[in-house]
Amino acid sequence: MTRNWLPIKTTPWTLGLPLLTILLLLQATSIPQRLDFWLYDALITANPAEVSDDVVLVAIDEQSVDRLGRWPWPRTTHARLIEKLHQAGAKTIVFDILFPEPAPDDPELATAMRNHGDVILPLHLSPPSRNYLISEQLPVPALADAASALGHAHVELDEDGLARGVYLLNGLGDQLWPSLALAASEKTLPATESGDIAPYTNVRQHYRTVPLAGGAGTLPSWSYTEVLQSPPAPEAFQGKTVFVGATAPGFGDILPTPFSGLHQPMPGVEFHANNYSALVQDELIAKVPRVTGIGLALFTILVLAVALPRMRPARNILLCLAWVGVLSLVHALLLFYGRLWLPVSHAIVIPLLALPVSSALRLAMTNRFLNRQLDELARGPTMTLQEPSRRHPPQLLSHFQALFQPEGWLLAEGNDVVTASGLTESDIPALDKPGEWVHLDSQSWISLTRGGLTYKLGLKLSNDLGREATQRYLRRLPLTASTTPSSRPGPRENISARIERVRLATERMSQMQKFIRRSFERMPDGIIVTDELGVIRFANGHIEEWFREPMPSLNGLPLARLLEGHDPRETPPWHETVSETLTLAQSRTVDLSIHNKDFLIHFAPFSLPDSDQSGIIANISDISELREQQRQHREAIDFISHDVRSPLVSQLALIEQLKRNGGQVEPDQLDQLGKLARRSYHLAEEFVQLARAEQLTETRFYECEFLAIVENARDSVSEQAAEKDIQLILQGTEDLWLKGNAELLERAVINLLTNAVQYSPPQSTITIQVFQAGHQACLTISDEGEGIAREELPHLFDRYRRQKSSELSGNHGTGLGLSFVNVVVEKHRGEIHVDSRLGEGSAFTLKLPVTHPIRSFY
Repeated sequence: MTRNWLPIKTTPWTLGLPLLTILLLLQATSIPQRLDFWLYDALITANPAEVSDDVVLVAIDEQSVDRLGRWPWPRTTHARLIEKLHQAGAKTIVFDILFPEPAPDDPELATAMRNHGDVILPLHLSPPSRNYLISEQLPVPALADAASALGHAHVELDEDGLARGVYLLNGLGDQLWPSLALAASEKTLPATESGDIAPYTNVRQHYRTVPLAGGAGTLPSWSYTEVLQSPPAPEAFQGKTVFVGATAPGFGDILPTPFSGLHQPMPGVEFHANNYSALVQDELIAKVPRVTGIGLALFTILVLAVALPRMRPARNILLCLAWVGVLSLVHALLLFYGRLWLPVSHAIVIPLLALPVSSALRLAMTNRFLNRQLDELARGPTMTLQEPSRRHPPQLLSHFQALFQPEGWLLAEGNDVVTASGLTESDIPALDKPGEWVHLDSQSWISLTRGGLTYKLGLKLSNDLGREATQRYLRRLPLTASTTPSSRPGPRENISARIERVRLATERMSQMQKFIRRSFERMPDGIIVTDELGVIRFANGHIEEWFREPMPSLNGLPLARLLEGHDPRETPPWHETVSETLTLAQSRTVDLSIHNKDFLIHFAPFSLPDSDQSGIIANISDISELREQQRQHREAIDFISHDVRSPLVSQLALIEQLKRNGGQVEPDQLDQLGKLARRSYHLAEEFVQLARAEQLTETRFYECEFLAIVENARDSVSEQAAEKDIQLILQGTEDLWLKGNAELLERAVINLLTNAVQYSPPQSTITIQVFQAGHQACLTISDEGEGIAREELPHLFDRYRRQKSSELSGNHGTGLGLSFVNVVVEKHRGEIHVDSRLGEGSAFTLKLPVTHPIRSFY
């Protein structure tokens, strides 16, 4: 049953609403945010930022702790560091060290800070202890007054626990503090007005992500103790901003970053130094509001909902992948050139999810279509042939009798003979393997199993050349049913079961189409099918071969133009014949000539059932052989009426003359009468031999030895050669086996030798060479005769054609001898060549394909 109650279509609404629902569901998860973080990290780590030339670190590392003692150090130590850096020309000194509690040596540190004039101290925003509100942890007043500026050291961690950026302004209530990097850069940012704010409210503004220069240890760094114990180093600190902070493990001031994750975190002071380096180079990245990303996702849904239903599935994939690529490219361009971090995760996820949603809708539509068309496809036409393995042995015997007309047969069921003729039960051989033929000379036997019974079937075939082909055909017949696997349960899934049924139906239709197409290809005639405008829509292989036009160029070519291009004619023109076939719906039959070959083309109009479409089926038959036979028939009649009739008339006239002489017969008259009789016999013999050669087929071929054939032909003409004292020299000792008809080959060699003897002068030599060249058996007959004129060579093997020089010299021939040789060579798939010059003799070379002798067939 079909179920069409659910109206499923791929429209902008049916695709857009599911995508919008998916977008709303994504909002409730962290997947888009994680994707945004991954894209940002991948781009930032692949393209690290350049480090500013005026930033350097002084690290409180393990070496410094070992030499200067446990932390915290006296503040006089920091004062000495400031003095060293001041002597080295440091422009700004930024401490990432908190001084929230007073110490006895604060005045010395404050004095050193004032002497330098540009020392920045940090503050921290945190609750002093549990259950307390957040508060500002400032340096002691003496140091705060001596500092040129204060900056917060707070770094914001994202939801995945990585540090990617800071708030440039952070504080409580209306008091906003710049970050350490902003305080050191001497840049200012306006605070955003936000109305009355409670003094305990943490206010953060101007969030910027920091494009890091790399992992921990990337920035140039000096050990704290090295700076104290070494002379001032202006080359390292002159005019630079120096960040001082802890890098040794155990201080706790470490931050996981995109470069390191949680494996190798970065010290906080190095993160602030990266922040300063990016800030002074205007490379800090602003985050685009999240609503922009949602709007981009909505726009993506709109574009895909409108475009995907109108496109093919393959193009859907390309569009979605291209959209993802464009969004990724825009994201990268904005990040590196616009310094904006655009959240594109929603817009990227939507195209990736649109593909399965669109595919699901298309599958649902396909399922509906399958439901509507399945029964109709299942009832489609089929083309199946009954397998011989399913036929009962008596039926098989009946079919074999009708097909092969055997001389005898026998059919036995078990030990009982059902029917027999020409064969007896004693003739049955041992049949060990059921279903396999056993051939014994002209007898062929097989054992078959049908319905639990064993049958023995035998045929006695005619002992002719076709017996071997018949036995090979019997061996190929599948008379035993092949074992098929046990039936498996059909698919339980609804769509799979329907697809399987459609597959079976379309397979039957495909078999029918293949049968029709192969039938067209195997037909001996050329077939052209056109549409209602006479444009070719189908042509079989014969058309491509005969017209010498490639198949792609035939399809779509007007039939009239094809015919006019190969056989132009004026009365009637081809376009008129084609158009009248279509308009008058009448058949036409016209002669056609293509590349010197004769054809007959039959135009037949047709119309498709249940349709207004119509066209032409053109059937083209090759009648070149028929026309050639007609020509040969006319030449044969002319030959008989002249060449055969002439000696017979002469014989009759001579007989009448003998009658008038009253029985007195002169010897010369008998000689003349015998000569005329022999001429008539030779004419008839050559005519019969030529007819036999033309009817020769490969079924009459057998293994024969070429050298023996040539030797027999030489012996046949040796007496004729001896009469003219001509020497026949045979060169060749190798046995060359070939498959052919030895009788006709010998007659062809005799004809060549007879011509050589006839046209050679007395006491000359005829050389006969038999040799193998590659896969060919070659025969060359060379004489020392008169030779053949060059203009006569192209027509040497034409039927009934005589050489002009031979006729003038008195050697009257029939014109059939060399034609017979040419036909025999062609039937054996060989070649014949002539090399001749007047006054120097002629050389005929005959080449035939060799094979290996077959000693036994079974």
